[in-house]
Amino acid sequence: MSTGPIVPDRPDQPGRAVPGGVSPDGATPAARDLGTPTPGETNPPELSSGSAPTEPESDEPPRAGTATGAGSAAAPVGVVAAGAGQGTGASADDPAGRRGVRAEQAVLRLARPYLGRLVGAGLLAAATEFAGLALMATATWLLMSAAGRPPLDRLTVAIVAVRALAISRGVFRYTERLAGHDAVLRLITDVRARVFATLAARRDAAAQRSGDALSRLVSDVEAVQDLLLRVLVPGAAAALVGALAVAGAALISPPAAGVLAAGLLVAGVALPALATGLTRRAAAEVAPLRGALAVDAIDLTHGAADLAAFGATGRALATAERRARRLARLERRLAATGFAVDAAGVLVGGATAAAVVLVALRAGVGGVLVGVLAVGALAAVEIASALVGAARQWTQLRAALVRVAALLGEPVPAPGAEPARAPGTAPVPGGGATAAARAAGRDGPHDLRFDQVGVRYRPGAAPALDGVSLDLPAGRRVAVVGPSGAGKSTLAAVLTGAVRPDGGRVTLDGRDLSAYPAEELPRAIGGLLAEAYVFHASVRENLLLGRPRADEAELTAATRAAGLLDWVRSQPEGWDTMVGEEGGQLSGGQRQRLALARALLAAPAVLVLDEPTEGLDPAAADAVLASALAATPPGHSVLLITHRLSGLAELDEIVVLDAGRVAQRGRHAELMARPGWYREQWLLQAAAERGYLALTP
Repeated sequence: MSTGPIVPDRPDQPGRAVPGGVSPDGATPAARDLGTPTPGETNPPELSSGSAPTEPESDEPPRAGTATGAGSAAAPVGVVAAGAGQGTGASADDPAGRRGVRAEQAVLRLARPYLGRLVGAGLLAAATEFAGLALMATATWLLMSAAGRPPLDRLTVAIVAVRALAISRGVFRYTERLAGHDAVLRLITDVRARVFATLAARRDAAAQRSGDALSRLVSDVEAVQDLLLRVLVPGAAAALVGALAVAGAALISPPAAGVLAAGLLVAGVALPALATGLTRRAAAEVAPLRGALAVDAIDLTHGAADLAAFGATGRALATAERRARRLARLERRLAATGFAVDAAGVLVGGATAAAVVLVALRAGVGGVLVGVLAVGALAAVEIASALVGAARQWTQLRAALVRVAALLGEPVPAPGAEPARAPGTAPVPGGGATAAARAAGRDGPHDLRFDQVGVRYRPGAAPALDGVSLDLPAGRRVAVVGPSGAGKSTLAAVLTGAVRPDGGRVTLDGRDLSAYPAEELPRAIGGLLAEAYVFHASVRENLLLGRPRADEAELTAATRAAGLLDWVRSQPEGWDTMVGEEGGQLSGGQRQRLALARALLAAPAVLVLDEPTEGLDPAAADAVLASALAATPPGHSVLLITHRLSGLAELDEIVVLDAGRVAQRGRHAELMARPGWYREQWLLQAAAERGYLALTP
């Protein structure tokens, strides 16, 4: 629903006029504050307990455990279903470290099919580093030995070894990157598909904001790639080569090997632990802040006109700038910490090499081998310093990994799998949920029933639906009307599975609606919902979302029923005409008719039409509605949600909702025969369309 005033405490109203809906008092449209919620309102994900705080008003970092407001920021234009659990901060019963480990375990479980490729990449990385270490040691021996002008045959093996090691180092590095990226790209394809499936399968569609969900799907999933390629593989390679370096040094001088081992422990264990401790808190805030900035970017671009209309552009920009400054400060802090730790690593490398030289000289090691030990110690400590980078990278990735793991941990029903039954729901005789779901196809008739359904979005808020009962047997056509905020869009959301009722039952063919798999339900129930999305693609591609294998005759029939065929034929590109991002190249009425044609082409057994004639003039609206109803296949049900009361005379029933309750019901003639909201609104609309309505102050 998109017309009329927006009612407080009603997230089912998308609020086209203003991205944030209403002001806290519910009186005027205003951009929503991302700060502390009003009483009875749950925290948005950015401010949920345990998550990194958003940008405070001052430049001082917020205290641990607090959630500071972000100023008057515009709320999102759209939302997408996504999982909760963004927080990355520690709690008393769930420390951040334990959550990070669980997140890595969840990600690595998906890497098992590619374990062989990853192990091969790790061994190749170790071979690369070992070749570099051996090259430095061999070249040092060659140069120092050549200074004594020995016979050339004594240097031949070393010369060949230097060339072989130099070439093999490049070959190993290339094959390691090839093998590692091949495995990781396959893995993140699986992870991204799993995350997207989880987002799409969740039915509480108002749970999260589209910018943050996009951040999870893109940048957070890329953290999985960095975990493997920048943490695990180089870390394992550095540890293995460090052990081999100590073993090689022990063959020359065991005391020098002991000193080298101590230096490697400092560079490979102590410094990484120090880097982790110094960057953990700042790194935990980066991923949530990036998600919040993505939300701000969507608000400022998609909601620019509405923000300007209500004078909220400055506040929204200020909030986004505060977050950007906070993120920049955190990244500068992380960079400075990394520079300091890297500098300490250089000092550790120099000190280790000097100590190795002193110990080797005292042990009576020859001059050439002392040089080999010194250069080898420098190279080994430099390789071990990769563990510092891996630890620092791991710290920065943990927040993103927790966010990804929260989605990976949610069950996604596989096609054809047996879904869990709702409490108190009996199995279908002669078959389980799989058979019932497969029966929920486009072509079969279905009986739908609402039985005392209630929906309350927040504790203490007024119910969006309160004891609504509705029968929609196969072939029946019902209209749901009422003032804005009456619960019409909530009714459609419950019907399509986007919102779960708090009370009562919704059954399809006697089976609870929640028992149907999310990927099967649209085949039985679907259509044109509020704010239907039009993709930046051609007319044909947008229509084929409804039925991918439809031929041109079916496309023609659907667009003719929606009143769009003449426009398509008038375009030079015809069906291949690009409609622009969100249908920006179309008028509002054309965009609505394109979405209606897509719904008619899909032809679900229960067709839901939410404001199908919005944006059309009265004559065109009546013609399109009549044509769309006539195009519905026999035996298919129709649930029409509309503010416009014209053209409803032929429907089987009209249900009037008011404040979430059924206020009136009956056919058009019955409702016109008795006083009530329907008759009053029908007369007002008829008079307005004839041009006779006189507005009085």
